[in-house]
Amino acid sequence: MEYKEFVGAVQHRAHLATEGEAVRAIRATLNTLSERLFGNEAENLAAQLPREVGHYVREIEKNESFDADEFFRRVAEREELDLPLSMHHAKAVISVLEDAVSKGEMDDVRAQLPDDYTRIFEYEVEEESQT
Repeated sequence: MEYKEFVGAVQHRAHLATEGEAVRAIRATLNTLSERLFGNEAENLAAQLPREVGHYVREIEKNESFDADEFFRRVAEREELDLPLSMHHAKAVISVLEDAVSKGEMDDVRAQLPDDYTRIFEYEVEEESQT
């Protein structure tokens, strides 16, 4: 997947008005996801993404454990939006991420996340209820 395609897919799925809003959602989500990944997992993920998107995974150098509620709170803080809206954006970004990288890579990412993180992968259900 190319950069413009990735950003466009996020913009469409998250119902964002501008490309800049999509980039802000991508950066906030991937920075936060990267904080939660250990070992070489962030680098492995970034390697499968367009260079400009992979940069958002690589630019975070600290790693720590936190639950899904904290994940969404950090994304909202980075995106500078209220929590419900930011949660929707994060789920849209994660859904595009799943389309952009191999299933094996997403399995590796999911393996590092506790069970409560299944909520970040629930975009499709939410999308259907909004149409």
